[in-house]
Amino acid sequence: MLLQVRDIHVHYGQVAAVKGISLEVDEADFVTLIGSNGAGKSTTLRTISGLEHPSAGSIVYDGETIEQLSADRIVRLGIAQVPEGRRVFKDLTVLENLRLGAFTRRDQPGIEDDLEKLFAHFPRLRERKDQMARTMSGGEQQMVAIGRALMSRPRMLLLDEPSLGLAPVIVQEIARILIEINRDGVAIVLVEQNAELALELARHGYVLETGNITLEGEASTLMDNEHVRRAYLGI
Repeated sequence: MLLQVRDIHVHYGQVAAVKGISLEVDEADFVTLIGSNGAGKSTTLRTISGLEHPSAGSIVYDGETIEQLSADRIVRLGIAQVPEGRRVFKDLTVLENLRLGAFTRRDQPGIEDDLEKLFAHFPRLRERKDQMARTMSGGEQQMVAIGRALMSRPRMLLLDEPSLGLAPVIVQEIARILIEINRDGVAIVLVEQNAELALELARHGYVLETGNITLEGEASTLMDNEHVRRAYLGI
């Protein structure tokens, strides 16, 4: 098992955002967390990536306990996060943004090889590599954010709301790219308000409600669950 999150609790001051969540992600797995706003999905991702630290519970990645490690140390271990809202460096070019994703690496030939692989996934970024990120559309900035995370050469990619605010045609392009990345052997943990899209992409899913996991199972099974269909799929 690549990742084991065991009964984590996360607080913001006196407010409990996550109340004992446990989940697992295998090598090259594709897992999604779905739920309403405030359910604890983003906090769970931020805690895995070291941006938050749990008040209780443990997180084990590739056999190493990581819940108290710094975010940069966790990136070096092989976990990269694409935050909600993209957060690209808007006053840098596409290529400069991508190279910043490799800040933990010193293998220059490997970095150049990975740039070429990245441009194969994102041909639009190759065409616009010298363009300032601030001049790009929301969908293109999302591609830059995903590409930047991939440049750390992660074994696990955490994505927080990658389809937010994007046109449907761009959402489908992002979905295609995520499938390709996962087929290349990168495990993906996806937080996504578009529950139908998330369950179509993922193999396993967890439903979070008010800081707790209330349902889990194969994504196809959750798609057929009556509660999920009514609460999250609008059926």
